[in-house]
Amino acid sequence: MRLSVLREALLRPLQQVVGVVERRHTLPILANILIRVEDTVASFTATDLEVELVAKMAVDTAESGDITVPAKKLFDIVRALPEGAMVNLKLSGERVQLTSGRSKFVLASLPASEFPATDIGETVERIEIDQESLKRLLDRSAFAMAVQDVRYYLNGLLLELRENGLRTVATDGHRLAMAETAGASESDVRRQVIVPRKGVMELQRLLSGADGVIELAFAKNHVRASLGDSTMCSKLIDGRFPDYEAVIPLAADKVVLVNRDLIRQALSRVAILSNEKYRGVKIEVQPQVLRVIAHNPEQEEATEEIEADTTVDGIGVGFNVNYLQDAINATQAETVRIRLRDGASSALVESPEDPTTRHVVMPLRL
Repeated sequence: MRLSVLREALLRPLQQVVGVVERRHTLPILANILIRVEDTVASFTATDLEVELVAKMAVDTAESGDITVPAKKLFDIVRALPEGAMVNLKLSGERVQLTSGRSKFVLASLPASEFPATDIGETVERIEIDQESLKRLLDRSAFAMAVQDVRYYLNGLLLELRENGLRTVATDGHRLAMAETAGASESDVRRQVIVPRKGVMELQRLLSGADGVIELAFAKNHVRASLGDSTMCSKLIDGRFPDYEAVIPLAADKVVLVNRDLIRQALSRVAILSNEKYRGVKIEVQPQVLRVIAHNPEQEEATEEIEADTTVDGIGVGFNVNYLQDAINATQAETVRIRLRDGASSALVESPEDPTTRHVVMPLRL
């Protein structure tokens, strides 16, 4: 195996795949990246047995073959080389030799035959969606995923194929985020899959937000995302996602419209004096006024008043300020609509202009 390529051209696929490599691994081969050269195409593969990433690139000078080398070391060496440098990689015995100008590095290697292969099996459904739309879906929902929850099915993102497109849902039991968009699907059958947290994060990294179409292929236990010369494959979480539609407080009929920037700034300032453990703030609503209040065990207090378009009078609800901020940040609109029911019910946070995105924040007893 041998290839010669510019530093910048080699750095791009390495950046795309190196993030999936685990620092603490159980198998030595998982610290390596698989380099495979076929004719004038070089592919770079990394996996942690849950998520696999493959990036391909064209090379002018190459000899076919395959080998695995330490991923982090190779990436760090290529990144440290000067811009515009020509990089030469060559398999020499049981070592891989990297030369560039007057620099020479010899890396340990392991046989490509030891590298674990991912077989996703037969594709059940397939959907095509533009990058920008999928990135928007993930940005508006993925933040609500649970982190190492004993309810393992919450430690990921629900992807729901619907008759008219794709919906993403995430919840950690304290808040819920849902977003949807249209997509071209091969099937009219509704299907739900749960992508693990790491798979979602790697998919977000893969998406540049530029124009272009990404293909999502769903198998029984895997999902594969194909975008240009890059492919991500992730195992799915085997579990049943909660009935999220039952959580959305459709009966919340008390509507408050506020300027997004004003409420974000008010929450940020008031949060300084909130309880460090529970991060609770109280939202009080009166006609044309929304008040944000925080207390802490040191008997300190913060109060902010902002103008609000509402006729609601005398309702007060406690929330975790971080969850409220995340929901408001994800609306991406000049005005935020907060729908309330009473002092002990969830709030529905959404944009008046965008019915495709909804965020539910559970109340906090203060």
